[in-house]
Amino acid sequence: METTTPRPYHHGDLRRAILSAALDVIATAGPSALSLRDLARRAGVSHAAPAYHFKDRTGLLTAIAAEGHGLLAASLTEAADLREAGVRYVRFAREHPAHFQVMFAPELLRADDVELTTARALTADSLRRAVAARRPGPDADPGLAGVAAWSLAHGFATLLLSHNLDGPLDGQDPEETFRTLTGMLFAPPPA
Repeated sequence: METTTPRPYHHGDLRRAILSAALDVIATAGPSALSLRDLARRAGVSHAAPAYHFKDRTGLLTAIAAEGHGLLAASLTEAADLREAGVRYVRFAREHPAHFQVMFAPELLRADDVELTTARALTADSLRRAVAARRPGPDADPGLAGVAAWSLAHGFATLLLSHNLDGPLDGQDPEETFRTLTGMLFAPPPA
């Protein structure tokens, strides 16, 4: 009779491994395809191991959203102006589509999670600073200007990721197209 020696638990950074596997699943099949049991199998650990780091599926998705907001906030902070902040927003969506899908799906997340609320505040603050630097006009409501800027960048990014802009862009660089679009919409009025 053959005996098997239990495999020692040593994974390294299990939290990162689970997050990475989850991002792969979301990118290919969407958040609804996510299962902690499947992620544990992919990582080669017991089915209960992911719960140690994330408690449950909602905890995992919340961690992904918080990480995404942190990455987005860092990228927006580096933008020279509002137009470049929008370009960086579109670039983030293209480079991190799984994060992007989860970040703006409140029904999937724990809204009161401290890590998430902190990361969301950083993203909002970065956007507010970019809008304030643009100075939309003396009578413009800065909050509404922020909503307008976010709507434009988020709408463009969402349409891009869902392939609704494949035809209209016809192979053009999405970031350059976004720069052109914002230039058309926010050009000073003719004198």
